[in-house]
Amino acid sequence: MRHLFRFAAVARRENLVFLLRRYRSPKPATAPSPPTPPKPPKKPQKFSFHGITWEDPYSWMSNLNDKVAMRHMDVCMEQEEKYTEAVMSDSEKLQNKLQFEMASRIPFDLSTPPLRWGPWLYYRRVEEGKQYPVLCRRLASLNDEFISHKYPPAGFDFASGKRIEQKLIDYNQEAERFGGFAYEELSEVSPNHQFIAYTMYDKDNDYFKLSVRNLNSGSLCSKPQVDRVSNLAWAKDGQALLYVVTDQKKRPYRIYCSLIGSTDDDALLLEESDENVHINIRNTKDFRFVTVNTFTTTSSKVFLINAADPLSGLKLVWECPSLAHCIIEHHQGYLYLFTDAPRAGQSIDYHYLLCSPVNDPSNPRKWETLRYAMFTITSYVFSFHLPLNIRLTLHVIPLPHKLQEVFLNDEDLIVEDVDFSDKYLALILREGCNFRLCSVKLPLSTGKGAVKLRKLDIRYLSLPKHVCQISPGPNYDFYSSVMRFIISSPVMPDAVVDYELTTGRWNIIQQQNMLHERTQILYGANSASVTLDNANSKCSGPVNSKLEDSQSWNELSEFYACEQFDVPSADGVKVPLTIVFSRSNKPEDKTPGILHGHGAYGELLDKRWRSELKSLLDRGWVVAYADVRGGGGHGKKWHHEGRRTKKHNSINDYISCAKFLIETDIVEENKLAGWGYSAGGLLVASAINQHPDLFRAAVLKVPFLDPTNTLLYPVLPLIAADYEEFGYPGDLNDFLAIRDYSPYDNIQKDVLYPAVLVNSSFNTRFGVWEAAKWVARVRDHTIYDPKRPILLNLTTDLVEENRYLQSKESALEAAFLIKMMDS
Repeated sequence: MRHLFRFAAVARRENLVFLLRRYRSPKPATAPSPPTPPKPPKKPQKFSFHGITWEDPYSWMSNLNDKVAMRHMDVCMEQEEKYTEAVMSDSEKLQNKLQFEMASRIPFDLSTPPLRWGPWLYYRRVEEGKQYPVLCRRLASLNDEFISHKYPPAGFDFASGKRIEQKLIDYNQEAERFGGFAYEELSEVSPNHQFIAYTMYDKDNDYFKLSVRNLNSGSLCSKPQVDRVSNLAWAKDGQALLYVVTDQKKRPYRIYCSLIGSTDDDALLLEESDENVHINIRNTKDFRFVTVNTFTTTSSKVFLINAADPLSGLKLVWECPSLAHCIIEHHQGYLYLFTDAPRAGQSIDYHYLLCSPVNDPSNPRKWETLRYAMFTITSYVFSFHLPLNIRLTLHVIPLPHKLQEVFLNDEDLIVEDVDFSDKYLALILREGCNFRLCSVKLPLSTGKGAVKLRKLDIRYLSLPKHVCQISPGPNYDFYSSVMRFIISSPVMPDAVVDYELTTGRWNIIQQQNMLHERTQILYGANSASVTLDNANSKCSGPVNSKLEDSQSWNELSEFYACEQFDVPSADGVKVPLTIVFSRSNKPEDKTPGILHGHGAYGELLDKRWRSELKSLLDRGWVVAYADVRGGGGHGKKWHHEGRRTKKHNSINDYISCAKFLIETDIVEENKLAGWGYSAGGLLVASAINQHPDLFRAAVLKVPFLDPTNTLLYPVLPLIAADYEEFGYPGDLNDFLAIRDYSPYDNIQKDVLYPAVLVNSSFNTRFGVWEAAKWVARVRDHTIYDPKRPILLNLTTDLVEENRYLQSKESALEAAFLIKMMDS
């Protein structure tokens, strides 16, 4: 037995040696080669202007009439899509996780908060399994305890056994009318609550189509049904509808009046043949008048139409020899004009309020003209050719000066916006960088001259901390003492708030509760409210009551910090910078960050809380917002200092904020990303051209990247505001500035660029070819690094309407940023 064991041991040893001899250590696994970026064909074409010649190898991409070029474009877009998928394939699990997080925060069973107007509550709700909402209404008297659209479900009251909801428009049915796509731009219920006029986007023809629906029968009216409509206003207490039609270049240029139920052709009230003139109409809140604004880049005028007799003519009540914002309201025999027009020929940096009495509009000859102080208006009558032998006249009647300024100038307290009701004037104010909301009783003492706003009997209304935007709600009910506002903050989900102006009470009607990942829809007796003490709320600024804390407002400041800085730009101007970060971040953390910017059209930078950014904040990211020149919120001068030949100020401001974040260790070096939407894409891309080393990554959404060719040879219609913002190529100084800041024309050669994800769409103001051209040229000029890819992602047209696709696109952006920072 012993040698049997010995034999077995020897055999095992020999077998082991044999196996070891046969064993070869495996070769190290080779990492898969990174995907190769697409290379679209080059077809160089030379252009010359103002004696400057340049070559564009990708100009063919915008030649929409060239079928061969468009076939090449289709192939290129397919290649770009595959390349983006290949680069991001290893982050699929992360994308799915992010999308799950973001989708879980979407309130799928969301009804819009009910809006009371007269006897009705109007609201929209989404039915289970449907993509688009339904517009509904209920009598307010039957819904005193109305909390959400689910109780009673579908408007059925189990207590009474009656259906108490009326469906007005089912947008799922509208989608069937418009090729599976339902996008509404305008909707206006008539003041008698019998009709609704609304415009739906016709995707095939690229315009908005007007329809009018009878709210009693639910059927569409036979007329008006009109294409290319941009504005609506009701007249004759809902018996007539005024609407504005655009030309082939999308310029609003004609006003028509349609008598509901009549078989007569619609009457043409005004036609502007001058291609530089644009038209806009709106009702005054009491529906007594329709205001008509006509404007060019060098002039502004306002006319009034008597809503009781819309065919009686247009009355010119105000004009200004420059482009100016102007809104006119009527209140108890007075016209109130809110404008930022120049004073005594000098441009000003703020809005102000003027008033003037107006006599009985039933007699046009007694109308008083609100006159701009530096002009004398002479009488004239101008006739327009109209169908049906109707002739309307335009009256301008010179009258003694009745113009009066309402408030004395206060540089420390700027009026940003106003809203009128029958008994109150609501004012959105800005004191430095802080917003205020207050109300003043009407009527004002108009006979005593202008007064200091602080001297009036002001009631300041409750607001949370860190307010970045206050937007008036629809507020259709002129005779209600309740006004609705949307309050926004970087650390608080948007709150839809009803303010009772008589008492100062405030009710949060709707706000998403991010802590419980659900949405609160509150209405009536169950809504959170705060009553302000009258003695403390007048002329003393906002009041901090015991209930006005983060819990009352559903603020997230316990979990996320919001800080503000004034960052010196290249020329010494202080640029506001807002940062948001998780309070769980530790100083030793290597913190990545994302810097948002826009800086165009005088528009406010969107600093509102966005639920998709929570996924980055919870992963230790810093979210920053640079309020660069060219944007809004800091007066007209701030806007003008960042447009046309001064666009470089916007870019320098953004770069200064980026440097500040890194130099102060708020964001770790080489871990900063840029983010820009539309014109903000131009800002970020230009900053990258100047300082590519500042950024590790960037996301550009439907960006404007080729201003030289777009402004010189527009493929899609541009409006005057676009040229006022970015410059007139015909002006040599403007043209040189455009060439200097253009992202497409200033890409550095043989330099390492950050990773960039460009999201574009075929249905965008700035064509997809701009993104495709820029992506191709960046790849041509810069150093190739597979860890810093330049990606082009095409979104579908349905993203804006589909919340699932929105979360998918947001998840891709977040995954891209995280992947680039970790690589």
